[in-house]
This record gives sequence, C-alpha cells and structure tokens, in this order.
Amino acid sequence: MTSKVDEALGYEQARDELIDVVRRLEAGGTTLEESLALWERGEELAKVCRRWLEGARARLDAALAEEEKAEREESAQETE
Repeated sequence: MTSKVDEALGYEQARDELIDVVRRLEAGGTTLEESLALWERGEELAKVCRRWLEGARARLDAALAEEEKAEREESAQETE
C-alpha cells in the first residue's frame, strides 16, 4: 500500500525517483536486501505515476467529451 508521503508526491518527483531507483538496480553492487527494498520502492513509485497518468487521462477525456458535446449542440442549433 502506498504511504501518505507517496500520495503527496507529484508526478515528476515520483518519476525522477523511480528513474534513480532503476539506475541503482541496473548498476548492481547492492545486497539482496537492498535490491528488494529498491524494487519495492520502485513498485510504489510506479503506482504513484500510474495514478497521476490515469487522472490526467480522465481529465483529458472529460474535456474532450465536453468539447464534443458543445460542438454537437452548436451544430444542432445551426440546423434549426
């Protein structure tokens, strides 16, 4: 489960930390325990990023739907 601190992270902050986690894992040289902790942190950060992106997608979809609705209403008024 994601912590309250993670929920307060902005997308860019979470993404940047996730990039750092991946770099550290790819570089190697960590103990198994450290690697597992990094992997778990990476999973939490990926969830934070995913929530931000899903929220952005929902906002974009809502804005596009609203725009299409306004265009249909305008078009209907023009044909009356």
